[in-house]
Amino acid sequence: MRVLIVGCGYVGRPLGAELARQGHEVFGVRRSAAASAELEAAGIRPLVADVTVAATLTPLPGPWDWVVNCVSSAGGGAEDYRRVYLEGTKSLLRWLADRPPRKFVYTSSTSVYGQTDGALVKETAPTEPLLETGRILVETENVLLAAARQRGFPAVILRVAGIYGPGRGHLLKQFLKNEARLDGAGERYLNMIQRDDVVGAIIAALQGARPGEVFNAVDDEPVTQTTYFRWLAEELGKDLPPSAPEEPDAARKRGATNKRISNRKLKMELGCQFKYPNFRKGFSAEIQRLLEAGELPIAPAPR
Repeated sequence: MRVLIVGCGYVGRPLGAELARQGHEVFGVRRSAAASAELEAAGIRPLVADVTVAATLTPLPGPWDWVVNCVSSAGGGAEDYRRVYLEGTKSLLRWLADRPPRKFVYTSSTSVYGQTDGALVKETAPTEPLLETGRILVETENVLLAAARQRGFPAVILRVAGIYGPGRGHLLKQFLKNEARLDGAGERYLNMIQRDDVVGAIIAALQGARPGEVFNAVDDEPVTQTTYFRWLAEELGKDLPPSAPEEPDAARKRGATNKRISNRKLKMELGCQFKYPNFRKGFSAEIQRLLEAGELPIAPAPR
């Protein structure tokens, strides 16, 4: 297949490397040529374009069999979300209108779910996020689903949970710097997925998902804050982080949710298997990587 990855960064680059290893012809789009050598080393042909500037898409050497949109707003606010995700997706749809791919996969986020009661959340659950950034992601999904429904555009949506992996893991970094805090009793659920498993989910969607479908990309085990940090504390020989009681409305203001996201559809319909089915396996690998690289500030607890 001739594959275009738009946003060839933390997820897109290993995705492209794996697809190239499988024998596909892979092109990766970034906003600048700064990482071109790294992409080429991974077997990816680098291209420069910006989804927020439609004219930069025109020269790209289509057509494409598969397109993956995994762009990132780089942690921006609502205006960046609207520009990169919503308007960027609309630009891609206009650009691909005359020569649509066989499959288009968009990596959305589980932040579209606003549940706060610890409920089990499937793809059919209401998407009523608390924050404007989440509402913009819902709007972006709706644009793609409408294109799939009205004109057969082959869009598939993956709602990806909190990604961790080599060099990334906000909670682990906070814990290592003694900055982690439990929200109250620490009973709020966390939903995560290791980067390699995001790559696997995208490939499974490219290969087998039907257009217009939505899948949750999350590991097998939603975990409470207390369970997560207690495991880290035992692994690394540190104390459990202290509790930080919040003002009654504080969680809502920062969009904190409490939900258990189900990956059953992804596994049942696409046969997706995880390299790291739970946080213990995934973070054990990351701790070992940090240890071997000399980047772990403390020694793990003796076994």
